[in-house]
Amino acid sequence: MDPAIRSYLRHLRLDENCSPETIRAYASDLGEFAALLEREIGGGRDADSRKVDRLAVRAFLGELYRRQVKRSTAARKLAAVRSFFRYLKRQGRIASNPTLGVSTPKQERRLPRQLSVDEMSHLLEMPDDSTALGARDRAILELLYATGVRVSELTSLDFDDVDLSEGMMRVLGKGRKERMVPVGSKAIQALKKYLRRRCELEPKAGSGKEALFLNFRGKRLNVRSVRRLLNQALEAAAIVRKVSPHTLRHSFATHLLDAGADLRSIQELLGHASLSTTQRYTHVSMERLLKTYGKTHPRA
Repeated sequence: MDPAIRSYLRHLRLDENCSPETIRAYASDLGEFAALLEREIGGGRDADSRKVDRLAVRAFLGELYRRQVKRSTAARKLAAVRSFFRYLKRQGRIASNPTLGVSTPKQERRLPRQLSVDEMSHLLEMPDDSTALGARDRAILELLYATGVRVSELTSLDFDDVDLSEGMMRVLGKGRKERMVPVGSKAIQALKKYLRRRCELEPKAGSGKEALFLNFRGKRLNVRSVRRLLNQALEAAAIVRKVSPHTLRHSFATHLLDAGADLRSIQELLGHASLSTTQRYTHVSMERLLKTYGKTHPRA
């Protein structure tokens, strides 16, 4: 299995232009599957992929259920295995796809978490922008909310990706697909303030100079650091609910929809490949509408 997995991951990187995060996730999921095969059908990590049948795939799902893995996680891992065997089938390495006929775990339909407009406004004011790092943190939070970008998209931004005069930003999304998104005036103001002090974080060496957001060592800021600075802002704002950088993306989409933006526009801004992914925000707005109705209508 290992040579076949390495070949597939190389295909994802070179042919599909998948992000490093996606490739790491696929490598982890397929590694788990290969480990189970080693126990189930033997032959070690070099076991022949042609020996894998539907029962082995179902055994993998059964193992995930036994470990009480979330249904959404189990579905993602099964999707990785499915994609892997589709690749092997196209390559002519296997006669049939063993994942055919294996049902995807039913998932609980959860509405995205989001902050209210007032909560967002309060949160954005928390970083102290009188310092270089504080100005950076304020710019990051403003940009996440102003554009709805994924945190991985934000940390991969380079200095030249933002055009402050035009108020536009170039984003490289999933599948290495490029899109242009507008940047609001408040975010532009925060970015200008950060950029005036960015030189304080620049390294003497060349590494990291192209990155828009730098850490205190002058290197490109990573996703973990963004989560950490968000947690600090949440604590300062006394917001005790579970909030992640992705919550700011959900808040961006929900607030646009509540203000009358159409789904197609929101889909473009978020970089969703399918409109059905964007449509879940209509459920959030409907839930809010029903709550408002229940509180305000005299005979509700």
